Amino acid sequence: MKARMTTGAAALLLVLVLLHGSAASGGDFGGDYSKLSGIIIPGYASTQLRAWSVLDCPYSPLDFNPLDLVWLDTTKLLSAVNCWLKCMWLDPYNQTDHPECKSRPDGGLSAITELDPGYITGPLSSVWKEWIKWCIEFGIEANAIIAVPYDWRLSPSMLEERDLYFHKLKLTFETTLKLHGGPSIVYGHSMGNQVFRYFLEWLKLEIAPKHYIQWLDEHIHAYFAVGSPLLGSIQTVKATLSGDTFGLPVSEGTARLLINSFASSLWMLPFSKYCRADNAYRRHFYGESRHGYQIYHCEDEEFRSNFSGFPTNIINIEIPSTRAGFDAYPSVAEVAETNLSNAECGLPTQLSFSAREIADGTVFKAIEDYDPDSKRLLYQLKKSYHDDPILNPLTPWDRPPIKNIFCIYGIDMKTEVGYYFAPSGKPYPDNWIITDVIFEDEGSLFSRSGDLVEGNPGATSGDETVPYHSLSWCKNWLGSQVNITRAPQSEHDGSDIQVEFNVEHHEGEDIVPNMTKSPRVKYITYYEDSKSITGKRTAVWEIDKANHRNIVRSPVLMREVWLQMWHDIHSDAQSSFVTKAKRGPLRDEDCYWDYGKARCGLAEYCEYRYLFGDVHLGQSCRLKISSVDLLLHYL
Repeated sequence: MKARMTTGAAALLLVLVLLHGSAASGGDFGGDYSKLSGIIIPGYASTQLRAWSVLDCPYSPLDFNPLDLVWLDTTKLLSAVNCWLKCMWLDPYNQTDHPECKSRPDGGLSAITELDPGYITGPLSSVWKEWIKWCIEFGIEANAIIAVPYDWRLSPSMLEERDLYFHKLKLTFETTLKLHGGPSIVYGHSMGNQVFRYFLEWLKLEIAPKHYIQWLDEHIHAYFAVGSPLLGSIQTVKATLSGDTFGLPVSEGTARLLINSFASSLWMLPFSKYCRADNAYRRHFYGESRHGYQIYHCEDEEFRSNFSGFPTNIINIEIPSTRAGFDAYPSVAEVAETNLSNAECGLPTQLSFSAREIADGTVFKAIEDYDPDSKRLLYQLKKSYHDDPILNPLTPWDRPPIKNIFCIYGIDMKTEVGYYFAPSGKPYPDNWIITDVIFEDEGSLFSRSGDLVEGNPGATSGDETVPYHSLSWCKNWLGSQVNITRAPQSEHDGSDIQVEFNVEHHEGEDIVPNMTKSPRVKYITYYEDSKSITGKRTAVWEIDKANHRNIVRSPVLMREVWLQMWHDIHSDAQSSFVTKAKRGPLRDEDCYWDYGKARCGLAEYCEYRYLFGDVHLGQSCRLKISSVDLLLHYL
């Protein structure tokens, strides 16, 4: 296996050396591969947390000592769950640690590769390990791959207040520029993109306005936003009201207690694309109006359309029919009274809430008398998000002023888009149960119970975690003329390529290509724009059947990212984006044995070449020397 990796790396490094001498100086890298560096911002629950206390665990042979793994150590979770919860828990009001134990994020690449290293648990908890293996195999130096882990339990303002995270992130960019002489490429996954967005807003207060764009141009060459919940994630609602175990061996009630102690649990609440929030400066200079302060200012379309642009109402919840607790919230009382007008006295009332009513806290006010967590959630929502002096992140994100942006996400997966909740009759935290779930799947809506679902399904579905409506918001970053290409994900010769040039795109509308799909083929669809903003490129990649969590381990994604970077570092590239005309194998691992033809598959690129230690035929299939010509083709 070691021989396979060495051969692939040697071939690619040879190409780099040959091209380094001939490439003319231009762009950010001037053809110099050594200037290439990447900064990885991981997603929610994708950074290891280690204990920073000594905690004696009674009735268990395992204690917690400083630097012991907390997130994620399944052995201690199973044998000393109460101690583990103490090390994970935060005060829901001030975000301080438990009095008996505290945890802090680990540092370096090891903090994001495998959350629970081990022979069995390692592969199951792998996040960025495959990505980093690709970097190593393609000859990237160790100091050119930089992870910036963070405490994913904290709100954005607390990340800076407690850990100076955004100061450190700024220094990381500046140090990388000095070390390599070129700007960095940013990779954000899931909530990591929300962290990066907050950093860009925080940076505006740290740098003089006239130098802000200059700083971005000097330090950031490209931004790859992978699986970004740009309008929030529906599953956040489920985790907040009924708990989400994420596959861990704990009850949903315990998971709910833990998740709701994290202020970050509200960071990915769904919100309306039609509503904007005043920033801190507007509130400071203009103050609250005589009619009262409004959290959001919504376009008329918010009230003309249904469901805040999402496919359906996100929360449908049954509550007791009493008016107690409604008087303070007239809008909720009116809805309840309307629902009760034709109902028998004493029956429960079902209320429905859109994304706007979740983001502004209306849903938590409505259930405040029936759920003890609501007061804490409302407090954190106001303190950490609505009143954040830098940014209320529960608002739509306009295109950041970065030269090159690639928004990448999976589609065509069955994804949850709405829930029906009802009282369970049990005490908190198990006081709500989910009675039904609404899914989107490839352009249709259906429920778990089989009931008819009212709604507006999108062109396709999301990535199993984030709905398509939220993932595809970055299409609004594209200009008025977009080139669309659809190609198979697997290696191909270009015979199944579909292309549409200069497709008209209107702001606020989705772009749906007039292209066909074979049911047996997985495709990747590229939306590309290099003309709308001078000197800037924007691209959106939709990858069929790519799961939210596993997309960063997808060989297809890694191949496309590497080819685009390979294209960008050469000034003699003939197009703004890497060509889609064909795709061949890039590594020995991409070659395989074709048992039907009794030879190595992809014969144009691969050949049978046995090396000592190979244990099966496919392992002996390796790239031909002509792989150099293959790489040159992508310029």
